[in-house]
Order: sequence, then C-alpha cells, then structure tokens
Amino acid sequence: MEERNSIWTKLVKTVGLQKLIAIIALIVIFAFFAISSESFRSFDTAVSILDASYYIGFLAIGVTFVIITGGIDLSIGTVMMCAAITGGVLHTKMGWPLWLALLAILVIGGVFGLFNGVLIAKFGLPPFIATLGTMMISRGLSSIVSNVQSITFPLRGTGEGWYKDLFRTQDNLPTGLVVLIVVALLAALVLNKTKVGRYIFAIGSNKEATRLSGVNVIKWEGTAYVISGLLAGLAGIAYAATYSTILPGTGNGMELDAIAGVVVGGTSLAGGVGSVIGTIIGVFIMSVLKIGLPYIDLQPHYQLFITGFVVIVAVYSDILIRQNKKK
Repeated sequence: MEERNSIWTKLVKTVGLQKLIAIIALIVIFAFFAISSESFRSFDTAVSILDASYYIGFLAIGVTFVIITGGIDLSIGTVMMCAAITGGVLHTKMGWPLWLALLAILVIGGVFGLFNGVLIAKFGLPPFIATLGTMMISRGLSSIVSNVQSITFPLRGTGEGWYKDLFRTQDNLPTGLVVLIVVALLAALVLNKTKVGRYIFAIGSNKEATRLSGVNVIKWEGTAYVISGLLAGLAGIAYAATYSTILPGTGNGMELDAIAGVVVGGTSLAGGVGSVIGTIIGVFIMSVLKIGLPYIDLQPHYQLFITGFVVIVAVYSDILIRQNKKK
C-alpha cells in the first residue's frame, strides 16, 4: 500500500494532478466508447478523431498562451474561418498561388492577434470585451470578403491539392498528427524555455509585480495574443485541408471547444499556470467525445451539455487545488 502511494505521489509531482487526471479521463472515455460500440474500434474512427483534433488543437495551443496571462480570446474560432475564407478568395478569385494564399492565412490570423493585443495590452480593454468585438468583426468580414458565398479550396487530385497531404495522405494516413506534435513541441519550448514564456507566466501570476520589476508588460502580453492569432491562422489551414469548403460567417463556438480543451488540460483561468502538453490531452478528450457520442446514439447537442459539465468540473478542481496549495 505504501509503495502504491509512493508511486502515485511521484506521478503527481512529475506530471501534475490535473494533467494526470486528464490522462486517466482520456483513457477511460476512449475505453468506454470502444467497449460500447464495435464500430468505434476502427482505423477510420481514429482518423476522424485526429481530423477533429488538428484545427481545435492549434486553436487551443495558441489560446493557452493567452489564458496563462490571465486573459481570454473569444475570437479565435471566427478568426480561423475568416483567415481561411480570405485566403481562399485570394487563391480562387484573385489568382494568387496556393502557397502564397496559405501564407496569407497565417498573416491574417497574426494581424487579428496583434489587433487584440493592442486593444488589451496597450489600451486596457477587458479581454472578454475586446475579443468578443473581434469575434464579431472577423465573422462579418468573412461574409464581406466572400460576398456571402462559400469558398472551396483545391481538392485532392487536382494538382494543387498537395496541401491536404500535410494532414492526411491519399492512403488515409493521418500525417497531421506529426504537424500537431511538432507545433506542440515548439510551443512548449517557447513557453518553458524562452524569455517569452517566462514573462507570460509572470504576467499571469502577478501582472503588477511583473511591471514593477521592469518587464515591458504591454509587449509580452500583446505577444501572447499575436501567438494565439498566428495559430488560429494555422488552424484555418488545417480546417481547409480537412474539409475543403469554408462557409462565411462561421467559426463561433469553436473557440469554446479550444478553451474547454485548455482548461481540462490543467491550465488555470486565473492565469500563471498551464502547459501545452496538458492542452493537447484536453483537446483529445474533447475530440473523442465529439466523435464517440454518435456511436452510442447520442446527438451532437449532447456534446455541448457534457463539455459544459466537464469545464465546470475542471475549473472547480483548479480552485480546490489552488486553495490546498495556499494552505
């Protein structure tokens, strides 16, 4: 018994309690669906789970930086779709080369992130209000740019469908998992091993103390929103590669899936605590729920109900953990 307690204590210290609980929850949820439905136990299901994880994963990685500062970014879903549909218009309507249109998607996402950063870090707008406004702007802009028409990116086999192979090959191999892992590792490196990450954590822990210590809080808080915007752009590319057709005025609600993944993965909404690895675990929990529920004859709206419940439990767990640490 003491040996088991010792192993559990070491795991908690190494991985973190919330992250460890998230890993266990992911295994349990996946096992539940696998046992409940024979159809769930297939390679195609695994590919579907990964497809649902790419764009939400990139959104979640980006917003992790923002949430660690103690902020929030409600615009990432509509920014993702606005950037994607604008890139599609540049390619299909204006004749831009596909590679340049994809690069434009990243830039557009970054510009929206910079806009949020200036509003919040420079002008002091509350993150909730500023990013809610940006959500509306980007949602409306996508309809304006596309003239309220859907945009279809080049399909596989057309000569310009090479970008799809970044996330899934013709043989149905989920190569996007490699892209997601590489981006997650780079983001974790930035967050844990660079000055950018140290200052982002410091701002989330105590913004005023960080400012008084001589750190340019405006610059580094704004940087978190730029990172979030750039990764929203990358999510737009992933979405276009997965689904091809982009509808104008959409994307709202996707930010909630991303934020839910971040919170479930152990990042505190109070700021100062979080990890990219935990976020990825949280994203896979959300994706398994999304893909798995129809296999047990539950409609998608049940996912909203369950996701809301999971987020409340995760936030309350974070509050309890913080209270115990203070004691």
